[in-house]
Amino acid sequence: MSGRIPRSTYRLQIRREFDLDAAAGVVDYLKALGVDTVYLSPLLASEPGSNHGYDVIDHSRVDPDRGGSEGLERFATAAREAGLGVLADIVPNHVGIATPRLNPWWWDVLTHGRGSRHAEAFDIDWDAASGRIRIPVLGDDDVEKPDLGLRIEDGELRYYDNAFPLAPGTADDGASPGVVHARQHYELVHWRRGDSELNYRRFFAVSTLAAVRVEDPRVFDESHTEILRWLREGLVDGLRIDHPDGLTDPGGYLARLADASDGAYVLVEKILEPGEPLPAHWATAGTTGYDALGDIDRVLVDPAARTALDDLEAELRADSPQTGTAEWHRMIHDGKRAVADGLLQAEVRRLARLVPDIEGAEDALAELLACFPVYRSYLPAGLDHLHEAAAAAKRGRRDLARTIDRLLPLLADPDHPAAIRFQQTSGAVMAKGVEDTAFYRYGRLASLNEVGGDPAEFAIDVAEFHRRQAARQASWPLSMTTLSTHDTKRGEDTRARIDALAEVPELWRSTLRTLRTLAPLGDGPFESLLWASLIGAWPLSRERAHAYAEKAAREAGTRTTWTAPDEAFERSMHALVDAAFDDESVHRTLEECVGFVQAAGWSNSLSAKLLQLAAPGVPDVYQGSELWNRSLVDPDNRLPVDYAERRAILERIDGGELPDLDETAAAKLLVTTRVLRARRDRPELFTRYAGLDVTGGAAEHAIAFDRGGAVAVATRLPLGLERRGGWADARVMVRPGHYVDAITGVSFSGDALALADVLGRYPVALLLREG
Repeated sequence: MSGRIPRSTYRLQIRREFDLDAAAGVVDYLKALGVDTVYLSPLLASEPGSNHGYDVIDHSRVDPDRGGSEGLERFATAAREAGLGVLADIVPNHVGIATPRLNPWWWDVLTHGRGSRHAEAFDIDWDAASGRIRIPVLGDDDVEKPDLGLRIEDGELRYYDNAFPLAPGTADDGASPGVVHARQHYELVHWRRGDSELNYRRFFAVSTLAAVRVEDPRVFDESHTEILRWLREGLVDGLRIDHPDGLTDPGGYLARLADASDGAYVLVEKILEPGEPLPAHWATAGTTGYDALGDIDRVLVDPAARTALDDLEAELRADSPQTGTAEWHRMIHDGKRAVADGLLQAEVRRLARLVPDIEGAEDALAELLACFPVYRSYLPAGLDHLHEAAAAAKRGRRDLARTIDRLLPLLADPDHPAAIRFQQTSGAVMAKGVEDTAFYRYGRLASLNEVGGDPAEFAIDVAEFHRRQAARQASWPLSMTTLSTHDTKRGEDTRARIDALAEVPELWRSTLRTLRTLAPLGDGPFESLLWASLIGAWPLSRERAHAYAEKAAREAGTRTTWTAPDEAFERSMHALVDAAFDDESVHRTLEECVGFVQAAGWSNSLSAKLLQLAAPGVPDVYQGSELWNRSLVDPDNRLPVDYAERRAILERIDGGELPDLDETAAAKLLVTTRVLRARRDRPELFTRYAGLDVTGGAAEHAIAFDRGGAVAVATRLPLGLERRGGWADARVMVRPGHYVDAITGVSFSGDALALADVLGRYPVALLLREG
């Protein structure tokens, strides 16, 4: 690996309202905070108004709304002058096509069809629709009209505000819009046909994002010329790769990128299931950190609560039979199967067309996808996952056994088109069936329903946490770690407060019972998830609460959906949300629960932050989360950040203030800056990982490890610690010597340090060995 390697990163969401010049304006603050590298969201030209940048429309230029090439140069200059590196997010898997004329490649393909120079850039099954690209845009009222509601205007085919090109010579004879439409290389179809009849691969179920074939050398070169210029000219130092699992050959892509970038630092947004390793042969420094997030969350959850919360979930489902099974793995299967039969049916049908001689292939392929245990395989690596899925599918569907046996040799062949496409499809089915469905149906402990995590894994003990961190240090020491991202379902401090509920399951049970009585909805598991999320995020605006409830309910799909909203259910749901603000009894019950776990949530937040920032890997701080990040799912987690407030707090801290642990979150900023500065200024203290022994009756409430001179100590299960009367005789065993807490400045000496002293001011400490 060549070039600069970050010691820490800070993610900034670059958009029109916070462009590259605005980002340059906070570089001095980020340097003062202790950040080593600024991590930028996608910068290439995207759909106007996009607040995320993943809908790239032109690979040849930086988005003018984000500052353009000149803005990137000004930002890079500011970062260099401050001694900071730059990491950029890129999107090789797909492009935005919501406004066809803005994407020159897509416009040309719509104009010229297979004859287009860019026809091979897109993953299109031309034979599936008589050589035409199906575009699902027509509304219910227009399908039966003679001309489908179309008109010809300014040399284009128009449908309301949508404009499409006309193939040369197809509109010169005065024919009606319907006839002209029939002559095009595309076919506008009813929007509902997208899920079942689409013939271009899209990003998951988003028809306005079309997949590109970056495995084609010409497509790679043309889509990466500008990105490689950034690296070559020193505008950025490394890259974050979005959704590599959608690519035909992720390993091959990374190898080509490594060659083209001279081995620059590269991370992949790869979701790993518990126990699943990142392919060791990939040319990458590691993942974007969801695996670390899952470990940190679970070591802060009280394992003793599992039975009580399992029982509560079962009771809620028994009271709401329409929500189905409480068994998580069955819920995953059913959610994935529904996606394979619904949202992604077009992809499954395309797979089946690749094995025309196998009768019943579509049903069997859908069942294999529903049973696949990880996001995807990388044949020939990961073949065991395919056999595991086949065994599970045959157990559940004996009628498919013979068909599955016929499919297996083809799906196991790395060169067979069906095997290649199956690997690309399995990740999409997993993401939609689990992250975007099952995560909203399972209410046992909402904080565990997080990207990259398995809610079936309820908690881990300190010994298992140490084992996983030691493995990270040994295998992927430069992999990113994170607690919040632009994709997390709940911000880190929302989850930290929900984690505290696991310490008081009976309080949670009684609170939920009261809330369900006062504001009934008739869907126990969803009510549990919704109320826990509101408690975790409280206080929040009414608007944010309503937006979250609507998205969560429609993603769950048990009582209402995006495509067929149940108006009666949604009225009751919004009434529930209003009750949290307007009904005195509901509001009081909610606030009493928040009040009981608030301090424990603060403690969990600081512990999580210390563990993430001090543990192995390259820690990322998501924008603004140096203060409380009690966000909910996107777009709630992409709200503007008040940097003036953060500057003021940092100035007070640098002036000597040790803030109280309270709602201001100043203590979290203190922990963040002191650990980031330690990692930046004293990297020699962060070179290994060794879990440390804690003795005494309260030992289970501490997590401690030595990074090679930097000793991190954090509190876990703070309510239980309070119930037992504090640390008492608990001690952490360290190498003999003199230490200074980077957070408080207090000195300690010896080899058995009393936790009552070390954690006397805050629930965390970072002891830096002197001499």
